Amino acid sequence: MTAAQNIAFALECAGCGANAAERLDLAVRLLSRVHLLDAADKRPGQMSGGMRQRVGIARALAINPKVLLLDEPLSALDFLTRQSLQMEILRLLEEERKTVLLVTHDVDEALLLSDRVVVLTKGPGARASAILDIPFERPRRRDEIMEMHAYHALRHELLGMLIAEAEAAA
Repeated sequence: MTAAQNIAFALECAGCGANAAERLDLAVRLLSRVHLLDAADKRPGQMSGGMRQRVGIARALAINPKVLLLDEPLSALDFLTRQSLQMEILRLLEEERKTVLLVTHDVDEALLLSDRVVVLTKGPGARASAILDIPFERPRRRDEIMEMHAYHALRHELLGMLIAEAEAAA
């Protein structure tokens, strides 16, 4: 399916009451929100990894969930694409005002995108071992946050928590 058809299909599966044309129209509007309007007629093989990730985010937003689960959404991307999409996600989260559960192994990504970071223990019986509140005001800008002393202190604290958790699991 094309990017627009993929999003319209999610709406259909979610039982959206709109007809096919309305679903496709909404899909195109969502693609515009993630800056992919030009890719509406492209199939996955014709898109970059970053473009496919943005289609996935648009598809998730299409069904208007109360909670959005992003499980390692940027892990397979190159550095520049990842940073660009982090800012896109930040912008969308601020516009949509959704509750988002983000799973990531990237400490900087967690500090940039999150209001609260929960460190989990390892293994299938994982549990929360620590919770760290992130005090940075929204809207956020990476360059501003990374210059703050508080950012570096929180990063150091979070890395310490992760190292302690890894040592405890060993």
